[in-house]
Order: sequence, then structure tokens, then C-alpha cells
Amino acid sequence: MAGKREKPEEIVSKLRQVEVLLGQGMTVAEAVRQIGVTQQTFYRWRKLYGGMGRSQLARLKELEKENQRLRRAVSDLTLDKLILTEAAKGNF
Repeated sequence: MAGKREKPEEIVSKLRQVEVLLGQGMTVAEAVRQIGVTQQTFYRWRKLYGGMGRSQLARLKELEKENQRLRRAVSDLTLDKLILTEAAKGNF
């Protein structure tokens, strides 16, 4: 059964909710149950987004988009290079 996939902004918000609930004396299991995720999901989210603010999250998104664009450019240039080396050898 697949659940809905939360956006990073929602994840950061839920992590902060858990921090508040833990500060009020709840256990991790109770706090995680209250936000509607499993403990495994909570710990995975905390590893990825723990301590991250909204501005850092926006910067992370920008860097991921730029990284994706650069990877695409490198793969295109590599393909062009392979085509040109094959054409230079005369094997076409």
C-alpha cells in the first residue's frame, strides 16, 4: 500500500512538530504516531532534513536542479565526443 509522498517543506514542518512534542514529554513513538508516519520514516527524514530551515531547503532544491542540468550537459557532450571519434576513425 503506497502512501502519499510529502513535499520537503511538509517534512521539515512535521519534524519540527515532533521536536515540540518531544519537548512536551512525549515518547518518540507517540509523537511520530501523532504526525501520521512510522518511526522508520521519521528517522529517515531526520537524517535527510534534520536541522534544515526553509531557506536551506530552497537552496538545496536550487542545487539539485543545477546538478541535474549539469549532468545532462555532460552526458550530451560525452555522446557528441563519442560520435565524433567514431566519425574520425571512419567507422560509420
